[in-house]
Amino acid sequence: MTDTDRRTFVTGAALAAGAVAAPAAAVQGGAKAATTPAAAAYPKPPFPVQRQPWPGLASKMTPRPDHGETSYKGSGKLAGKKALITGGDSGIGRAAAIAYAREGADVAINYLPAEEPDAREVIALIRAEGRRAVAIPGDLRDEGFCRKLVEQAATHLGGLDILVNNAARQQTRPGIADISAQDFDDTMKTNVYAPFWLTKAAVARMGAGAVIVNTSSEQAGDPSPDIVDYALTRAAVLNFTKSMAKQLAPRGIRVNAVAPGPFWTPLQVSGGATPDKQRSFGQSSPMGRPGQPAEIAALYVAAADPSLSYSTGQIFGSTGGNGQPA
Repeated sequence: MTDTDRRTFVTGAALAAGAVAAPAAAVQGGAKAATTPAAAAYPKPPFPVQRQPWPGLASKMTPRPDHGETSYKGSGKLAGKKALITGGDSGIGRAAAIAYAREGADVAINYLPAEEPDAREVIALIRAEGRRAVAIPGDLRDEGFCRKLVEQAATHLGGLDILVNNAARQQTRPGIADISAQDFDDTMKTNVYAPFWLTKAAVARMGAGAVIVNTSSEQAGDPSPDIVDYALTRAAVLNFTKSMAKQLAPRGIRVNAVAPGPFWTPLQVSGGATPDKQRSFGQSSPMGRPGQPAEIAALYVAAADPSLSYSTGQIFGSTGGNGQPA
């Protein structure tokens, strides 16, 4: 690890520590535990093997993921902000949407029409915080829709301060011969083209103080052999984040990324993992389990927090002990 990488890692760790909403639990002897009581009780493998058609629903998963529905406590870090989150119906995007609303932001979420049941729950949670909630279903593989999505979000929210490029497609394939041209095209358009199109449309509307947050993955630096197309898109997002941060810094627009490790989301049960990997999902991490979306939401808040105005081009990692992804 270079000195620069080490400084980036330490900075990200410090920000994450400062952003966590729940207090540490006391343990015997007066020391403070490193995780909350809820985190200590989160499920560990083996998990029941389950299969859903793409893109999957969190509401049908066993065990159901924790997105912070009952635990996340806000403190006004994003008061008055207007945010658009893709993939905001479930998984990490849902956790970010809940956190943003509880931090005082109005939130628009994008999702596929098949994800409507999960999306309705998120919209209700946002409105329960007294914030404006906007649901905009549609397919991000379409450039025209991406432009309309940004336009509609900005219109309904009354502006756009934060764009979270979070939606992603992941499908396991044993070898490169098993990845069809359509597979590759769908993954690239969802994971790379869409963030490009959305960012291009968003920056035309954004002013100084705006933030773009991209979701990458530990797969960017430590790719698995059975999700080759997905892993290469996560590396592309990291590069995109760093280059756009430099390009937009003179305009006062920050660009950061969050790079998760193994997190329990519908990606895993809708074709993103083999049955064997699904059963033991997260076991290889030092924590011995996958992360829950609630455990990463605070990093999305930190990445967009206006008080961290010198942080741009940063990669906020949450890998359960597997190291900084880039």
